[in-house]
Amino acid sequence: MAIITTIIVGLVIGLIAKFIMPGKDPGGWIVTIIIGIAGATVGTLIGRALGMYGPGESAGWIISVLGAILLLWIYRLVTKRRPSA
Repeated sequence: MAIITTIIVGLVIGLIAKFIMPGKDPGGWIVTIIIGIAGATVGTLIGRALGMYGPGESAGWIISVLGAILLLWIYRLVTKRRPSA
């Protein structure tokens, strides 16, 4: 059940990040889920570095979405530079 919950939460976070930062995004549902899950992980790491979360605590929704927006921005930079075939 934990894996399914992680995938659903990752999808929701990824969708919120894509809604806040509209534009043409390469990738589909899988990329959205990966960006959401990775965004929550990045948000947790940033929150721990700033002292907002202790060991064993995970990020909240807002910092998770902010982490996903950061990763989405980086993802767009990386995929934009590639010439299309």
